[in-house]
Amino acid sequence: MLSRKENEVMNAIYSLCCEKGICLISPSELLSLLPSKKGFTEETLERIMNELALDNYFELLSSERKGEKMYVISLRANGYAYKRYYVQMRRDFAVKLLWAVASAVVAFLVGLLLKRIF
Repeated sequence: MLSRKENEVMNAIYSLCCEKGICLISPSELLSLLPSKKGFTEETLERIMNELALDNYFELLSSERKGEKMYVISLRANGYAYKRYYVQMRRDFAVKLLWAVASAVVAFLVGLLLKRIF
């Protein structure tokens, strides 16, 4: 299971690489795609990307172009399956939330019934 920051980074990478499966991007461009209020820096971005690469979501190569650091990212099997995993995670959350609400309603109704009986 991915953390919230890992999820946001993976979502940005997937949106860039989903068509061809590979992309070339600089850290500053990738940071511009991420929410600014989460406080992403280049160091945290690189750490998160290395962790995702170790989890086999994509292959990460670093290179330099005109003195600027660039990332070559190619999706792997887990990276291609990310959208499906993301949809399943949201669906599971919705089911758990619905189950909790239904349980609360049933408990409330049972409480009212017991109150009426006694």
